[in-house]
Amino acid sequence: MTGVDIIYDKIHFGHDPKWSGRLGPMEGSGLLVCVACVVEMIESEDVASVRKSFALSGISKVLKCSPGALRKLLSQDHQVSVRFTASLLAMLHTAGDQATLEKVDQVLVQLLLELQSELSYRFVLEEIHKQLNDQFNMKSFLPTFTFLGNLVEAVPNVAQSLMTQYVPLLEQLCSALLYPDEALKASVLHVWFKLFGTAGGSAAQSLPPAIRDRVCVLLLQTLANAGSNQLINSCVDLLWLLLQNQEAVSVLISSPGDLIPCHENQNLRTNNEQNLSQNQEQQSPDQSPLPLILKKLLMSGDETLQTTSAKCITAVLVQFPSQCSASFIKADLPEFLFDRLASSRSGELLWPAYSSLLLLIDNPLFFSQCHSVYGIESLVRSLNEALLLTDLEVPAQGLLLLTEILERQPPSERLFPGASGFAAVAEVVSAGVSFSCLKVATHAASAASALFRLNHQSRPVLYGKIEGLIEAITKRFPELPVPSHPHRGIARNLTRSHKDSQASRAEGFLFQALLCFQAACRLAEECASEPVLKENTFTAPSKQSQSQDSLESLCRCLLHCCDSAWIPTIIKMSQEAPRVQILQPFYSILSYQFTLLPSLMPVFTNKLASSGFFRLPLEHKGLLCAGNRNQHLNASCCGFLQKLSMFLLFHSDPAVSPCQSDFGEVENLLLHNLPSLVCRLSDWPSLLCDTPGLQLSEFKGPRATQYCMVILLHLAMQYGDRLIPDQTVFPSVVWLLHSVQAQGDCAPPRFVLRSALYLLAATQDKIPNVDGAHLSCISKALSSQSFSSLYIHHPALLHFIYRYPDLVEKFGSLVLELWLTKQTQRTDAEQSMETGEQRESGAEEYKEPDTETRELLTLMEKHPAVLLTLLDMVCSREPPLAGRALGVLEVLLRAQRDFESDLCFSLRPAVLQALQRHSVESMGNGLSQGHAAQVNSLPLLLKLLCVMEASNPPSSSSDSSKMDGVHFKLLYHVSNLAGRLKPSDTESLLPALSFLYCWLSLSPAHCTDRAVSVLLSNSGLMDQLQTVLSSSSSSSSSSLFAPSTCPPSALLCCSHLLLSSLITLQRVHSSQVQKSISWSLDAAVQRLLVQKRKMDNLSLVSLMRFLQALLDADLESAVVSLTTGPRLVGPRPLGVEDGSLYPLGTRGAQCLFTGLIGNLLQKHELLLRASVNCLGSLLGFLQRRSPATEKFVACQGWNRFIVYCLLSSRESGRLHPVVLKFITILLKHGSSTALLWEPDLLPVMEAVEWMGVKELSEEAAQSLGQLLTQTQRSVLQPPLTEEQKQRVRSVINSLALHTPPNLPVKVLRVGDVSICLSDFTVKSD
Repeated sequence: MTGVDIIYDKIHFGHDPKWSGRLGPMEGSGLLVCVACVVEMIESEDVASVRKSFALSGISKVLKCSPGALRKLLSQDHQVSVRFTASLLAMLHTAGDQATLEKVDQVLVQLLLELQSELSYRFVLEEIHKQLNDQFNMKSFLPTFTFLGNLVEAVPNVAQSLMTQYVPLLEQLCSALLYPDEALKASVLHVWFKLFGTAGGSAAQSLPPAIRDRVCVLLLQTLANAGSNQLINSCVDLLWLLLQNQEAVSVLISSPGDLIPCHENQNLRTNNEQNLSQNQEQQSPDQSPLPLILKKLLMSGDETLQTTSAKCITAVLVQFPSQCSASFIKADLPEFLFDRLASSRSGELLWPAYSSLLLLIDNPLFFSQCHSVYGIESLVRSLNEALLLTDLEVPAQGLLLLTEILERQPPSERLFPGASGFAAVAEVVSAGVSFSCLKVATHAASAASALFRLNHQSRPVLYGKIEGLIEAITKRFPELPVPSHPHRGIARNLTRSHKDSQASRAEGFLFQALLCFQAACRLAEECASEPVLKENTFTAPSKQSQSQDSLESLCRCLLHCCDSAWIPTIIKMSQEAPRVQILQPFYSILSYQFTLLPSLMPVFTNKLASSGFFRLPLEHKGLLCAGNRNQHLNASCCGFLQKLSMFLLFHSDPAVSPCQSDFGEVENLLLHNLPSLVCRLSDWPSLLCDTPGLQLSEFKGPRATQYCMVILLHLAMQYGDRLIPDQTVFPSVVWLLHSVQAQGDCAPPRFVLRSALYLLAATQDKIPNVDGAHLSCISKALSSQSFSSLYIHHPALLHFIYRYPDLVEKFGSLVLELWLTKQTQRTDAEQSMETGEQRESGAEEYKEPDTETRELLTLMEKHPAVLLTLLDMVCSREPPLAGRALGVLEVLLRAQRDFESDLCFSLRPAVLQALQRHSVESMGNGLSQGHAAQVNSLPLLLKLLCVMEASNPPSSSSDSSKMDGVHFKLLYHVSNLAGRLKPSDTESLLPALSFLYCWLSLSPAHCTDRAVSVLLSNSGLMDQLQTVLSSSSSSSSSSLFAPSTCPPSALLCCSHLLLSSLITLQRVHSSQVQKSISWSLDAAVQRLLVQKRKMDNLSLVSLMRFLQALLDADLESAVVSLTTGPRLVGPRPLGVEDGSLYPLGTRGAQCLFTGLIGNLLQKHELLLRASVNCLGSLLGFLQRRSPATEKFVACQGWNRFIVYCLLSSRESGRLHPVVLKFITILLKHGSSTALLWEPDLLPVMEAVEWMGVKELSEEAAQSLGQLLTQTQRSVLQPPLTEEQKQRVRSVINSLALHTPPNLPVKVLRVGDVSICLSDFTVKSD
């Protein structure tokens, strides 16, 4: 050979040049190849193996680089081509090294592909068959079998020819499997693998059944005895291919191990084949070696073999599930499959293992032998690994397997006897639900549904894990795609299929999620019915306090998720195209909520009703259930509507107290008629106006359906959902009532009439007034039942009844009573809190009236007759109702509306008549005794009078004759009644004294003359006041005043205030006093000095107001006779100073001054005003009686400290009228050194200069003017400078130009005590 040319120099010269040629493309002109040289080199035994291998490499390169070139040379003589092929086939037996054999194999395959000749293929097959017939050493055929396998793979037509025309060769291939050499068997199996796998296995269909069956049997024998990995792998590969063929599978599972031939004797082989064919039909799969072989493969350490084994199991079970599953289970294949799951992280193994187990669980034997209990832990472990894989089909298949096991597991065999097993499954399912792929999440949701079965719950029940699963599913909702409107246009249609696919996956997940939520609700309901599960008795003591792992916590979670996520999501997904499979479990879930957590149902139910959940199911029923379609959806909608309606009718409205019969009747009515109500809402008016025939059943038929519609319309409208227009509702309901009466049927049931009345009232604004006939029909219908049982607490009902006089006459008073009976007050805790705040502040601030009261006020503006009805209730009804009527009238009087004067003008005569009746009754029966059957309305009447007096005092009346005719008579009768009351009747005595006080304080001067005379001449009244004052300091007060709602301190306050007005007005008018009142001044000063911490602020205020009136009268009033003691005036004989100040005395004056000045540091506004006014009156009294004592008291050292404390507050506090008045008092009654310009007066000047006089109130401006004037009059030490005097004059001039508005006189309510603020205005000199 020269260079790289493929020629043999020794023999090339003798060859015809036609067998030579330069073949390429190569550099230059290509390779020089002589076919004759190559053939002779291969056939010659003298040529070295290396030279032969080199020549073969060259030929291979030519065949690869120059397709067709060598075929052209060989086509000159077919015999040469045959000789060349035969020499290569012979070389497969003669070549010694493996590399040469591989070259021969490669060149042979390339050559045959190059020739593309059927004759060449036949020659090769015949030559191999001939060699096999003449063979003496089967082992030498290993390269031949390898070549044959490669040839079949490269040329599929060879496989077809071999299967159909060379059956003897196939038999020889079968016989080769009996040879003990495993490498040879592997090469033969390689041939069979290529034969069965050619053209997708189609060539195997031409294989004679006998050959196929023999291959199957020999394969099982070979695999059972295989020792090398190469042979095992070859067997497994072929087995996997055979299992794709149903006939081959039948043979494999029916072949018994004892019929497998083990030698080459043809006769014995024939007999065995006959026996095999006869016994295949009789043999059970249980006796087949296949299950054991597959189990052996599963037990191997090679994951590839394990994977193939799992695939083989799946292939067998897919084709023969019923015949093979039992034998596989008995062979413990599930156990080994579960073991492989626990130890593998490969998706290639997990997928077929999951698939095999999915097929095996169809057999009940799988569960009866507890394979599920054994493998559940391994399955969970494998799922944790599968969720980490990129192949999404693997975790989906595993979750499907878990779902099937959970669903098929017999209740008697518990999967999770302990909490740890359930927790592990719950965690992996939760991870699956949270998986990014929606398909995997859907399978996980399905597994969760099965997990929520009662028989799967551990002891204790892990409610927290269930709750976590529900929350995990709920968190997926925001990422679900929203269904979109159909698109138009070619560009938009390009993405429609993708969006449809997304929507389909989202709908699938939503459906499984709904089933899961439904299962959780069912589980919660089942656990609630079993005390052991409800209380979780087996919970560890360390965890019993964890409320988050309780049934109640789970129910709260279900309700919260349903409210916050599930309902919005389902509504959003169902807006465009409602789906039956979504809506049916959805309404079932809503129905469950009514029983899971009843305590939270009122809020949830109201939210449902106000969010359109009457309209929604009714529309779905009309759209999807008409014509007897979708009966399950219809049943779910009806169940939800019934529970919603029943709860709203009998639980959400406290005004309704239905009897048990009503409850049952409504339930039966809805139960029997909701399923048939499947029409659209637009058809309801026509149904309501139909006149049905005879009703055979009370709860069924067209009339009952109409009643059902009325109830639904009522409930929907009550929560803001108008199912049909108001203009249609009103006439439809009227026509229904008319139809019932016209047919002579029984009146509609009470609950139907109640709903009809509500509908009439709520829709009345959209229609004109009803004519007489229809109004008579409505009145007759309402009269057929007790009106209280038909009453609905709604403003529209009030306005509807009072809109028609005929209805007012029958039901007006009753509807008002029911309206007032409705409990709408605040809770007791809020009331007590506000009462405490009022006591601390000392004032009762005006609060906005509640909704019910505002509605009555609006009604009274339209219908004034309501006012007299309320007054009649005050006079004639029991205290709770009368008190509420009084409360409405009080709000009306305090509201300061435009018609207030007319209102009081109308009320006073009626109240006067009521008082006159009480006066007459009191004369005959004794006041406050009465009869048991009579209602004592006097306290309420007197309270009403107090409010009327405060709202519209006599001074506001311009007609004095009216004053004399009404106001004075009221005063007269109240004073007489007060005089005849028992002292213990504080409930009546308190408002009576309060009214008398307000009358005197608010009336103009020309009206008080006769009033004072009347009161002072009323000995009964004076005795009453004496008793109150005596009881305040007597130890026997408990015998005089029985416990009542009004504390005795309030009565004492009213007495003090009334007496203070009487003392003042008696001095003004010099009225005659027939009987004076005795009062201990000593005890009063001691209380003010020592015991004031035990007194409430109001008592202190009234006491100081009383003392102020006495001091202004120099303690010598004819109304009050004062007594004193040695603690005030000292021992007798009295000194000059004590005598001049009698009955107060010097010591009493000092004690009283000390007690009063201490109150100036308080924050109570009335207390401050009463204290400073009383201080002014005290120093004025001292100035008139004893100037020396006046100077001494006014110049006390602590006075300036009090001034400093008062001025140390913020800027605006320095200009408070009380502060200004106190400084003025000290300047007026003290010495020249009592106060200084700085630091006592300068802060006031700076404050007023900084704020300006325009911001001052009338009272503050007046007090400031008096202070500045007193400053100019006083002689200070040191005296004021000219600059300081100029500053004072400048402010006085500014005050002269400032005229603040006059505020109306106000009455302050503090509890049950009325206080005229004019009595506590800072007094001017």
